[in-house]
Amino acid sequence: MKLWGERFTRTTDRLVEDFHSSISFDQRLYKEDIAGSIAHARMLAAVGLITPAEGEAIIKGLEEIRADIEAGRVTFDVGAEDIHMNIEKLLTERIGEAGKKLHTARSRNDQVALDLRLYLKEEIPAVKKLLAGLQQVLVDLAAQHLQTIMPGYTHLQKAQPVTLAHHLMAYFEMFYRDQQRLDDCLDRVDVMPLGAGALAGTTLPIDRELVARELGFKAISANSLDAVSDRDFVVEFLAAASLIMMHLSRLAEEVIFWSSEEFGFLELDDAYSTGSSMMPQKKNPDVAELVRGKTGRVYGHLMGMLAVLKGLPLAYNKDLQEDKEALFDTLDTVKGCLMVFTPMLATARFRVERMRADASRGFAAATDVAEYLVRKGLPFREAHAVVGSLVLHCLREGRSFQDLSLEEWQSFSPLFDNDIFGCLEAEACVNGRNLPGGPAPEAVGKAIERAREILAGIQAGLSR
Repeated sequence: MKLWGERFTRTTDRLVEDFHSSISFDQRLYKEDIAGSIAHARMLAAVGLITPAEGEAIIKGLEEIRADIEAGRVTFDVGAEDIHMNIEKLLTERIGEAGKKLHTARSRNDQVALDLRLYLKEEIPAVKKLLAGLQQVLVDLAAQHLQTIMPGYTHLQKAQPVTLAHHLMAYFEMFYRDQQRLDDCLDRVDVMPLGAGALAGTTLPIDRELVARELGFKAISANSLDAVSDRDFVVEFLAAASLIMMHLSRLAEEVIFWSSEEFGFLELDDAYSTGSSMMPQKKNPDVAELVRGKTGRVYGHLMGMLAVLKGLPLAYNKDLQEDKEALFDTLDTVKGCLMVFTPMLATARFRVERMRADASRGFAAATDVAEYLVRKGLPFREAHAVVGSLVLHCLREGRSFQDLSLEEWQSFSPLFDNDIFGCLEAEACVNGRNLPGGPAPEAVGKAIERAREILAGIQAGLSR
């Protein structure tokens, strides 16, 4: 007999039972479910709804069940539907009548909301730690490549010289904002819903604050209907995870480009590359490609969860069962991608000579030439036109800026003098941009110092 079966005269159809059951995936919540039940039992005993002896029996039974699950001695029952009823069933079989009192003053509706929040309270710091590991690699690589010149791009066309350090630190900043979003999400996850009951709380004299303290929540939910019916905290995490994956995918795209023969900026370690079953010469960036591909998977979970929620009336609806697989798979995907991406990047070898040579090709110094004329007193729009004409002249002649004589420079503007040649080297272009946030080694060095302080703060927060 199901724990809710007395109102029914027929047993659940087997197809419905299989369709309805969530134990195949929500068994992952067993630790959180047991922790919440232990706190609930302590509260029930504290307010006199069960005796101290019953409370002790329930807690001891739950601890034994947790140990048995972790030892692989428990087989979950599909007929018991979910992790909550499976554990209650196991508890009642183990300790008898006292087990039937555990569900006093609570519903599976507030119970599952509690479990999900407890689960995310553990998992978000785990994601933050992995993300910090990748950020540390970015900072360490940047420190090694403060002087490594490379082309910067817009529209995938060479634009201006930058340094590899500056490029890598751009991704540090993206992932730092991801860290901040995870912190914001965790702040809203950290609200205790237990006590909301099915939708309207309970008439029994429970102590919600006691349970919140026991479980380490900073606050209790302010509205019982909201507490059981919304999953915006899941959506918020999925959104934050989608942005992490978007940033990972962008970096993966660069790794894929850079490791191609056409770019030749980077060589991946053999341990993080694969070959072709047909073409013996191939060395493929499959790890980066798979990270890029898995990004769409996480986006799909976000869109799916938004679609589940968009038409739900208050309060709880069975549609909300769809939150768990989306959440679990997103966590597995993000954590798995971070775990493999970080060592892939850490072991990659950058071809600094190729980067430097590529940064000197084309007309990457064009903006610097225009700014040279601005310093000589020419309005920028006129300077832009002069340099545009110079570029067109060089293209028609098949030459570069470095090939032009001073007389040729002066034929385009009398403001050009011998000092123009000092503006054309990539190092000069980079070093001249020594402003906060700029690519000059001194500016990037300061950014790296700031990044190390940020990472120290993240690590200190995770260790608390």
